Amino acid sequence: MASEKYVAADMGASSGRVIVGILENGKLVIEEMHRFDNGPVERAGSLYWDMDMIFREIRTGVKKAFAKYPDILSFAVDTWGVDYVLVKEDGSFARAPYNYRDARTDNVPEEVFRTIPEPELYARTGIQKMQLNTLYQLYAHKKAHPEDFEGTTLLMIPDAITFLFSGDRTCEYTEASTSNLLDASSRSWDWKTIDALGFDRKLFPAITSSPAGTGRVNEKIAKELGIPQIPVCKVGSHDTASAVAAVPAEKGSDFVYVSFGTWALFGAELAEPVLTEAARKAGFTNEGGLNGKIRFLTNIIGMWLAQELRADWSKRDGEKIPWSRIDAMAKDAEGLKYLIDPNAREFLSPGDMYGKICRFCERTGQGTPDDAAAIRCVYDSLSMCFRAKLETLEALSGKKFAALNIVGGGSNASVIMQIASDICGRKIIAGPVEATASGNILAQAMANGSVKDLDHAREIVRASFRPGVYTPADTDRKKFDAAYAKFLSIVGK
Repeated sequence: MASEKYVAADMGASSGRVIVGILENGKLVIEEMHRFDNGPVERAGSLYWDMDMIFREIRTGVKKAFAKYPDILSFAVDTWGVDYVLVKEDGSFARAPYNYRDARTDNVPEEVFRTIPEPELYARTGIQKMQLNTLYQLYAHKKAHPEDFEGTTLLMIPDAITFLFSGDRTCEYTEASTSNLLDASSRSWDWKTIDALGFDRKLFPAITSSPAGTGRVNEKIAKELGIPQIPVCKVGSHDTASAVAAVPAEKGSDFVYVSFGTWALFGAELAEPVLTEAARKAGFTNEGGLNGKIRFLTNIIGMWLAQELRADWSKRDGEKIPWSRIDAMAKDAEGLKYLIDPNAREFLSPGDMYGKICRFCERTGQGTPDDAAAIRCVYDSLSMCFRAKLETLEALSGKKFAALNIVGGGSNASVIMQIASDICGRKIIAGPVEATASGNILAQAMANGSVKDLDHAREIVRASFRPGVYTPADTDRKKFDAAYAKFLSIVGK
């Protein structure tokens, strides 16, 4: 295989990066060209994304990429799920995009269920109830600002960024599948739900399957950046879809993946959705994957908890604590002493995470953790959540999984990887860290025709990255089982 270069904008909820991927001789090399902070901004009491900043920083990264590698073949975007913009006919946005943590969706799911019962909605869309889902966001948005829906088109965030580069007004399948507005079986818009909630069908554009080309960088931006009008691709635009594409699983194997970053997305890759009442009650969701696959998964609040603790301490102490020191604090602290429910609603919003954890522990009769105990509490509790979700996944699928494949930024944290292995009693295969960017790049290569399919892409991942492997360090399961029983009682299971 001759050397090929692709550029990816990989946007997370706390940071964004522009990455160049170099594909040569069956191996992939990833090079970061530009990084910038991202996060919610507050305006008039609501939380939004700063799209002007995001678009500006991505353009800066693309310009840097071409300055070093002028022979880049194409460009693609992946981001977090559920958020959107409403685009007017003239290409402007009706409003800055809301951030999914905005409180306007409080109690909205219950209001929607008075029109569409929750079991009925799940039986069509296969999406777990989370108040941040696009459906509930749109419902609240329309109640507050119906004028934004006049003559506009809904684009999910990666589609909106792609639109700014190329003018394409379509929604990519994997990202659209996070909206709670897609029919999971047909992979198309769920018109029954859309009609029942009073949304105009014209709001929803065509859905693009991925990977695929979708136009070129427009002339204005190409001239501004001094780059050619290269193709723009639709890849697994939902970052988890791209990350799962880069799980180093063998062809034909059953595997559990955890895409571990700000969120932890825990699940398995299936050919068809699971739309049973048992799956709904278990909180599992059916989102889209590359090549029409279904990502049967559940959402867990992930390293957000640790990120917010770090932010609290940095604000208090006037310095940004290195992650290496935070990991050392967790390693040295007593394990299994404090446990929380990572998905409790109180942990969803930003600010005062240390106080929230302390109050949860006090309320559940565990006492008050200090700094080290709080971060160990987060690592232990996330690992307990992995164990609970693994048991549920095995019960729903009828399969036994020998290992967890953990990819993404969190897989680089060796302390929590070992804790997770110990608590789950399973082998952990950690990496690649750059799973999302790798999946994005490899999907572009699929659209280009130089990578055959998903199996071929994963073969390249296995050849390119050396994973970390963690095994349970303690064969005595009694203390873990006792702590797990305590965790289940805390989360109400």
